[in-house]
Amino acid sequence: METQPTRPSPTLPEIPLGYLNIMGYVDESEVNGPGCRAVIWVQGCRRECPGCFNLESWPFEINQLISVDTLAEQILSKPQNTGVTFSGGEPFWQASALAALARKLKAAGLNVMSFSGFTLKQLQSESAPPDSQELLEQLDILIDGPFVESLAINSPDSPVSSSNQRVNVFNPALADQITWASDQIEIHILKDGSRIVTGYRGRLELT
Repeated sequence: METQPTRPSPTLPEIPLGYLNIMGYVDESEVNGPGCRAVIWVQGCRRECPGCFNLESWPFEINQLISVDTLAEQILSKPQNTGVTFSGGEPFWQASALAALARKLKAAGLNVMSFSGFTLKQLQSESAPPDSQELLEQLDILIDGPFVESLAINSPDSPVSSSNQRVNVFNPALADQITWASDQIEIHILKDGSRIVTGYRGRLELT
């Protein structure tokens, strides 16, 4: 199995309290977790996995700042959204703000899932990004582990992108809902005519 190089903690940009720095957002996705859900791609990742689908998410520079309150309101305004998925980028570098968002959404009855290039064990360790435990406590599902190109999966039978990754289900009510697959894609057409292509092993493509 390929190993990921150890990298120092990144110098994070100044994100105002109560805000997230995101790369993209869609509502009503059915290929990024169980059911119909909102998906948030955060900005910033130091892992630089070969074959990464979202290279634009690597820089930690400010991309789109949005408040937790505004994002929660937007997600809850779409009754079709039964959950939310955090992707990226690396969600756990913005763990505290995402945890705050998760609490608001769970209070309204939504479930919360996150991808992470860290393993669950790493996220539970002292070397984890700040406030990782705070976010972990809010998750119903965690897909953990880096994408490893030599172990890539593109199959209707797999919810993960490479075979080293694991589906950690913390909410037993969702145990029988791991039905999305790594070979699925969606195309979302936005109001300005631009398109977001998502799915297919987690790819986010803006066109």
